Amino acid sequence: MNAVMQDGFGRQIDYLRMSVTDRCDFRCVYCMAKNMTFLPRQQVLTLEELQRLATLFVGLGVRKIRLTGGEPLIRPSIVGLCRNIAALPGLRELVMTSNGSQLGRLARPLVDAGVKRMNISLDSLDGQKFRAITRIGDLDQVLNGIEAARDAGFERIKLNCVVMKGRNFDEVPALVQYAIDQRIDISFIEEMPLGDVGRSRGESFCSSDEVRALIASQHRLLDSTENSGGPARYVRLERHPETRIGFISPNSHNFCGSCNRVRMTVEGKLLLCLGQDDALDLRGLLRRYPLDDQPVINAVQKALRGKPLRHDFSPEGEVQIVRFMNMSGG
Repeated sequence: MNAVMQDGFGRQIDYLRMSVTDRCDFRCVYCMAKNMTFLPRQQVLTLEELQRLATLFVGLGVRKIRLTGGEPLIRPSIVGLCRNIAALPGLRELVMTSNGSQLGRLARPLVDAGVKRMNISLDSLDGQKFRAITRIGDLDQVLNGIEAARDAGFERIKLNCVVMKGRNFDEVPALVQYAIDQRIDISFIEEMPLGDVGRSRGESFCSSDEVRALIASQHRLLDSTENSGGPARYVRLERHPETRIGFISPNSHNFCGSCNRVRMTVEGKLLLCLGQDDALDLRGLLRRYPLDDQPVINAVQKALRGKPLRHDFSPEGEVQIVRFMNMSGG
């Protein structure tokens, strides 16, 4: 009989988002401050600790693990870590979220290592806008990475776009068309109020309803009950059935009632809710009990009983959690 994890509200927890680094080769305006200070090496989980925790959570009932960052592909030995996690008995799928910058060289090795699906961040198709949003990113490098991912043979590729008024809302139709041309999926995400990024988020907040209305002005949308195991609500395009459009709406249509996930930061904090500060120090437990998993398991099960019912993000988008997105495991 497979193990099952439940929180105090009876929700089954079978999805772990695991950060492998807080570092990134971009500095996206919705994710980080311009001048970030990253964790010292001794505070970061080792590869062995990441593997141990992945094994532990799969044993507890996790069936899907998403590796995130920062940018996960800049972590040394990431392909080997993927191979080890993907081989865990009981894990249904290992997936990843990336900014695409390193996929030109790593897409094929990742597929060979067992990564099933890849989400790639793409917030603009205009080189100057892309640079402004990422501060230091190269659009051509990312587009080449998307092409390499398609060639490598992932079971599914999805683009993620954080929509902001005054920055890229006007590009939504072009991004949809790009996804259609590439025969891949795309999700549009409301900006989350995590960390002080040096500007007011309320001024640029764009709801999923506004994005959907813009797309619907050009395409007939068909509601879908499909579920990828995450928070996105999907629609299909009547004339382009191979492309799904997803909407992730933490502010305007929160998805807490069906929450099936927890997040782990690279310093080993188990975040019970993206929009709350409740956390369990797994790194301390791992290092206190290097040869005994049971105290860690007991602490996880106890913590899950206190998982909050919901987050309290506001549509105004002002900072409510001081933790930056790159520290939250995506």
